[in-house]
Amino acid sequence: MQENLARGLSVVSRAVSTRNTLPVLANVLLRTEDGGLKLTATNLEIGITSWVPGRIDADGALTVPARLITDVVNGLPGGERVDLEVDGTTLLIRAGRYQTHLRGIDAEEFPVIPSAGDRPTTRISQRLLRQALAEVAFAAAADEARPILTGVLTRLVGDRLTLAAADNYRIAVKTLPIMDTVEDTTLVVPARSYNELMRVLTHTDDPVELMLATSKSQILFHLEGIELVSRLIDGQFPNYQQVLPTSHASRVVVDRDELLKAVKLSALIASSAANVVRLKVGENGGGVTIAAAADVGDAEGEVEAATEGDPVTIAFNARYLTEALQNVDGDRLALEFSGPLSPGVLRPTEDADYVHVIMPVRTPS
Repeated sequence: MQENLARGLSVVSRAVSTRNTLPVLANVLLRTEDGGLKLTATNLEIGITSWVPGRIDADGALTVPARLITDVVNGLPGGERVDLEVDGTTLLIRAGRYQTHLRGIDAEEFPVIPSAGDRPTTRISQRLLRQALAEVAFAAAADEARPILTGVLTRLVGDRLTLAAADNYRIAVKTLPIMDTVEDTTLVVPARSYNELMRVLTHTDDPVELMLATSKSQILFHLEGIELVSRLIDGQFPNYQQVLPTSHASRVVVDRDELLKAVKLSALIASSAANVVRLKVGENGGGVTIAAAADVGDAEGEVEAATEGDPVTIAFNARYLTEALQNVDGDRLALEFSGPLSPGVLRPTEDADYVHVIMPVRTPS
């Protein structure tokens, strides 16, 4: 059916290579398998496979340009049956009164994508994993100067999974339960791979199976009708635990949405200068004041808060603070400070398994 094929193509096309290193990497592989159609795409870092239900009259396989077949199928009438037929390296797509021929590349030229083993390493609730990845993966470095920091530390110990991501200015760490106990295993998965995995995970407690390739150079995630395989990053992830503050001199509990709103308004001004916003905590017994100043003007907002400890004024990069507040899951947050030049710590008040650390900005005043 057109809608099933369109859905499968939209899932796998996220893995299509945008760099024309090998022409076949711009293609999607169509192969008959297990009484249906198997779609596969890869950019050699990640590979995504989706199974589309259908009736097989004769087995076959071919790769065709991913963007072209996706656009063609999306343009077909909904609710129609789509017939696919391979003749040499040409694919005929027929639906109702429409038919299209696409020239492809032989399936033998497509890279081999590892498939799931017989037994998963462990299983995780899709909802919990999706939430954890949303809270962590954005903190990974985008700069390839230190490849290890473009990944997310993935550590399995007993019945717990810990995810950690860091660049030179922030660290996000989340621990969550897994369904099957495992031996102590540590890997580094590219953040890009986890971002794609987030797109296919559902907001249910149905499990996603996690499997390690026998070579231990790849990790595979399997959920109903979809598999995502990713290469791993070699190297030693920094010991982030050394940087996590263990005490604080000031603590403030705020409404996340109110603080985010105030930070975003000040960030509009800050973007014209060094993108720095200042937080003033506990001055005159008040809450939190967020301020920014630049040549274009200045801004200040106040957020009600429960404060304890010493008053402090601390400056942060507006983007890092905004991203942390946007991605953390929780209505009320605790902010902890040890002084104007020490890292700031952000924790949801109802989630002891998440912590986010942001390095402050040193300012002249």
